[in-house]
Amino acid sequence: MKAIIIREFGPPEVMNLEESADPKPGRGQVTVEIKAAGVNPVETYIRSGAYARKPDLPYTPGTDGAGLVKETGPGVGTVKQGDRVYLSGSLSGTYAEIALCRETQVHPLPDNTGFAQGAALGVPYATAWRALFQKADVKKGETAFIHGGSGGVGIAAIQLARAAGLHVVGTAGTLRGMKLVENQGASALDHGASDYIDQLRTLTGGRGPDVILEMLANVNLAKDLAVIAPRGRIVVIGSRGKIEIDPRLVMAHEAVVTGFVLFNATEGELKAIHEGLAKGLADGSLRPAIALEFPLALAPSAHEEVMAGGHYGKIVLVP
Repeated sequence: MKAIIIREFGPPEVMNLEESADPKPGRGQVTVEIKAAGVNPVETYIRSGAYARKPDLPYTPGTDGAGLVKETGPGVGTVKQGDRVYLSGSLSGTYAEIALCRETQVHPLPDNTGFAQGAALGVPYATAWRALFQKADVKKGETAFIHGGSGGVGIAAIQLARAAGLHVVGTAGTLRGMKLVENQGASALDHGASDYIDQLRTLTGGRGPDVILEMLANVNLAKDLAVIAPRGRIVVIGSRGKIEIDPRLVMAHEAVVTGFVLFNATEGELKAIHEGLAKGLADGSLRPAIALEFPLALAPSAHEEVMAGGHYGKIVLVP
């Protein structure tokens, strides 16, 4: 099979398409013929060597993907050869024609969801689900503010929040992005506008949002604390640096600021996440948006694009 191989940490160019041996499933394992692989920002951090957790070299990147079950190992009972599935992790990496997975990392993909959409589920939708329901403990009727609403996680969060009965406001940096946010059923704000926080206050009747999902905390967290509703919750999903905040704002609003890393989720938490996603896929409330598709050989270009900003959905690789 062909796979992206990284032999040293560094810039996108360290990713090369090479021939590799087909993986074979052991007990409790499954191999999947990858039809699309999702590209996530965290994979660029790992590739660069800047991430706290570094895989042994050489390695194939990627945790998200979708395709057809190729082989099953002994003891596998939930899927069979030929099943359509999406992946929430991989033992061998998904930037490849075939991926080796644990049985628990493979989930049914309904016929109403394309392979590219399936490749958009693992990290973005699991992240959004965990942020909303396991960290923020959202309630029907509350208002959620989604920074970066036109990106992969942002779109997932809007769809999940809307399905749960929340009022949703999302931001984007372009008119196209704002239109995408509105098409998901949320109010849209331009986070490049100098008065977008004032607009958010107006939209919430002066109270502020009950929940904020923050994708770029090093830029926005201080503003979030100024606008959060009393006893509101801010969930930090992403940050690219440090920021100075005023703790008195946390005190005044009796706000909770929390963060998480999806890799730290327990087996029980992951099970609940993917059970929740299965319901949304079945009823059609979850509809991943695809921004760009790259051939597997152009993985370096996909890594540059995913960090460029101004996204309008998910970036995927197609073997």
